[in-house]
Amino acid sequence: MNNFHFMSSSPPSTTSQRMTAVMPKRTLKIAFIAMSGLRACDPELTALGLTLPGFVERNRSIASLPSLGLLTLAGMTPTCHQRRYLEMPDLSNIDALPRDIDLVAISSFSAQIKEAYQVVAYYRALGIPVVIGGLHVTALPQEAIAHGATAVAGEGETVWLEILHDVERGQLRSLYDARGAEFNLAAAPMPAYELLDIERYNRITVQTSRGCPWRCNFCASSILLTRKYKQKPAAQVLAEIDRIRSFWSRPFIEFADDNSFCHRTYWKALLPEIAKRQIKWFTESDLSIYEDEELLILMREAGCAEVLIGFESPTDQGLDRLETKRNWKLTRAPQYREAIRRIQEHGIRVNACFVLGLDGQTTRVFDQVLDFVEDALPFDVQVTVPTPFPGTPFFAQLQREGRLLADRAWERCTLFDVNFQPTHMSAQDLAAGMRQTVVALYSEEATARRRQHFKALQNRLSIAA
Repeated sequence: MNNFHFMSSSPPSTTSQRMTAVMPKRTLKIAFIAMSGLRACDPELTALGLTLPGFVERNRSIASLPSLGLLTLAGMTPTCHQRRYLEMPDLSNIDALPRDIDLVAISSFSAQIKEAYQVVAYYRALGIPVVIGGLHVTALPQEAIAHGATAVAGEGETVWLEILHDVERGQLRSLYDARGAEFNLAAAPMPAYELLDIERYNRITVQTSRGCPWRCNFCASSILLTRKYKQKPAAQVLAEIDRIRSFWSRPFIEFADDNSFCHRTYWKALLPEIAKRQIKWFTESDLSIYEDEELLILMREAGCAEVLIGFESPTDQGLDRLETKRNWKLTRAPQYREAIRRIQEHGIRVNACFVLGLDGQTTRVFDQVLDFVEDALPFDVQVTVPTPFPGTPFFAQLQREGRLLADRAWERCTLFDVNFQPTHMSAQDLAAGMRQTVVALYSEEATARRRQHFKALQNRLSIAA
């Protein structure tokens, strides 16, 4: 657990000043708590994580990322209030939680939500109100309310100042429903990065957009919070990067976007400005970037180290009707290998993501993934199983078809644990195939081969230059 202390809010930007509709009546002490632990229920996968570091490398990065949502709310908080930020990977130190506070704000993934409810119970016994939000609570606000919390459904920025006003008056409601009330990213405050103990992190998040045009049926991301794809003004993105650079000389930034580069004109103007900052960064994208030579050059010159791309399936099986709007990935499947090759030839690593057990896939998918990776040689690989996150079309489909194995087993929403009946294999086959694929993908030999391939590409680039 972090060591942490009260801090007064830093002076707000003119943007956050405009958002302060009501002047505070009293000073609040607010604790922002991120449930940051990430784990697998499957003991064999957990054991593999101890012997195959590459398997958990990306997931540890995700787990160690600070909660940008909480930092944003902290940055929006009026200056008279005092703020703390801490992360709880588990409940081992629950008794060390601060008690001299007036309000607790919690953010949690589905896999940690039951632990989050225990934190709610801890503070409820002390008579301290707790506000909880995030994707899970947006999908199931009444569940959070039943555990004694105030639920925030939707984008928290739209109701945060109202919540603070109600706490000051002792009139906190059980639900603040912001679903459908779109937040304008141009009004986003500077996240309160100064609350972080920077030595704990190997990367910090900056958001340039919310939403994704493809809206895959299993995706539990910001598409649950917003109905449209929206972009933050470039000047604000650069200001956030500069704020991080003010206390971290050579930062590694993770752009917290579901799908960057949808607006090419925006990025082609932004990337040369990022290049001036001399940072390294990571983001998520669809494969279409491989077609834009100018964009790839600008990305590399601006310090892009790696892009994560959701290929989902190495063959057509599993891709049909994967997206709720159109079959974009199915039409692009023949381009997968070429996309990886061209992106990596520009000096940008590809983290190729596959989902094992999609509807239509058979047990052949495990060998198909291995064959694809052996042939295409992406620098990194990520494999998961379809996960029924509440609020997603996939969850609704499984409920409708009676294919959920355990009801409300949120602790299994880890991306690695099977909690549904696949269409063309047993749940046991999927779990076993996942473990076998992990062992093969992350063996020292396989990992070294992918790394050496990328290094050879870079050597050729250097000679050509």
